[in-house]
Amino acid sequence: MMKYFFGVLSVCVLLCLGCACSTGEAASQILGASSEAPVFLSCKAVTETEITFEFSLPVKVVSLRFSPAIEVDSIEEGNIVRVNLGESPGLGEKLTADLLAEDAHGNTINVLVPLRARNSRVPSLQINELRTEYSKPKAEFIEFKILTAGNLGALRVYIAGNYKAPLVYEFVPVEVKAGEYVVLHLRTTEETNKDGPAKKLDELEEKLDESGGVDASPTARDFWVPGLTELLHKADAVYVLDQDDKVLDAVMLSDDPVAWWNKDYLADAADFLFKQDAWKTAEGKISDPAGAVNSGKTTVTRTICRDETIPNTRTAADWYITANSSATPGTPNNPKRY
Repeated sequence: MMKYFFGVLSVCVLLCLGCACSTGEAASQILGASSEAPVFLSCKAVTETEITFEFSLPVKVVSLRFSPAIEVDSIEEGNIVRVNLGESPGLGEKLTADLLAEDAHGNTINVLVPLRARNSRVPSLQINELRTEYSKPKAEFIEFKILTAGNLGALRVYIAGNYKAPLVYEFVPVEVKAGEYVVLHLRTTEETNKDGPAKKLDELEEKLDESGGVDASPTARDFWVPGLTELLHKADAVYVLDQDDKVLDAVMLSDDPVAWWNKDYLADAADFLFKQDAWKTAEGKISDPAGAVNSGKTTVTRTICRDETIPNTRTAADWYITANSSATPGTPNNPKRY
């Protein structure tokens, strides 16, 4: 590995840029007097052992290091810097890259960027059940049904109604099996049982009964979003993206079948999901509120459930509201309908 370069910096500009790897913000320092200084554009885990960094101008690499440390086999320089690793860091593992590059005029740029290693074993999954209501200690949740075996690493869960920060959860690497259920609890309330405070744990290994708390399932994988912020609403859109920003599954909700969405972020979500063929009306058009799942009758115990006996049409026809006291986080959906 090359040693990290330190030097006297004549000009320093700090930029915060979005990275294609979607794990956070990239910080880049442009160093030099030229107005033609290179700009860092993006990074991407192309394969399990190849990562690319894109710049506005050709650059050569002065130094590069990863945390955790990874052996680098080769580096191809240019507008796109291609880095070949000695081995896979692990499917969807979180990394930090510290890259110092230089252009033909001596301008240097230092990029510090978080990213996820490539997950080449993304499972097929469906959003299967949602609770939009909160009554402590029962919190909102999103349940997923795993259709094929794979790894959840780097998959991202978005909720459009949380419009200031729609990315609400990013999965760490964890192996899942076909037929498993995964429950993402959207708040982490404090609870006490006979043994003391309930331990709300993310279940990453084979043992599925480690997490405590109301709605934690002894037979499903439980994951917890920290904090008490309301993330899911009765008028909303929920979707899951892979590392290429492909929608794996989605659902749109509305409690009022008005002519059009009364929030721009819901209209934008409807357009985005329609273009990805992830959600549409029964007529095959971009969804309006009437084309979303009617969430008006949901309660803490009446959840929004997918009909697990029919194919996924990516429309409201796949969904129903359960009967009273029929929420089933982590187990097959109750077929009783409200």
